[in-house]
Amino acid sequence: MFRTSRHLRLFASVLLILGVSNFVMADTLRLKDGSIIKGKITSFGNGKFTVTMGDGSRKRQMTFGANEIESIVFDAATPAESANASYKAPVTQPPIVQAKVIKTDDDIIRQTPNRSTESMKPIEWKVKVLADNTANGWTNSGWVVRKGQRIRISGDGKVSLGRGNSSTASGLPDLKDDQKLLKNVATGALIAVIGDDNNDFIYVGSEREFVASRDGALFLGINEGYLEDNSGSFNVKIEIIPE
Repeated sequence: MFRTSRHLRLFASVLLILGVSNFVMADTLRLKDGSIIKGKITSFGNGKFTVTMGDGSRKRQMTFGANEIESIVFDAATPAESANASYKAPVTQPPIVQAKVIKTDDDIIRQTPNRSTESMKPIEWKVKVLADNTANGWTNSGWVVRKGQRIRISGDGKVSLGRGNSSTASGLPDLKDDQKLLKNVATGALIAVIGDDNNDFIYVGSEREFVASRDGALFLGINEGYLEDNSGSFNVKIEIIPE
């Protein structure tokens, strides 16, 4: 009962804030794990906020449950609006420390690890990276990267690039494409980017380990300019390696 009424109050507050002004520039979400997300809250339902970041061909969306959020600040055009347009999530349980996250297509399971053993294992989960133009060609990995984190990504499977061409995550080095994001990397290869406001694309291929150079949401995509005739997906495993 408490959870339902709380979500209804959140929903009403968000609708009121989004509806009273057309001058909202951006919203800031602070998650209970310390991450900060900047974007525009475009919807709230079933206890989940949808945040839109960027616009045009770079627009991406992320979804967060109300129980993941510590606070939200709705940035408005005037200080008075900003002061009134904020939400503090009630604390219903202590935050999980050093949580192990196992993500599948259906659910996310969070467990508190044993400090002596489990804390040294990589956090890992799997996602399907679509080759077509769904979500403007970017698949949200579901992870907000912190600068300095070591990340290992591997991909397998094959996708269709149209016109009879199929590719593994390593890409097709002989297939010409003047529109692809990484000019010196094989067409159709698996790539990544950290943040929606970043053009520093990362070649992943079949496997790559790298250190995050900035904070931001981790997105995965295909190194090709024209995606409309593509089909299929890569099976990708992501590992966050503890220090």
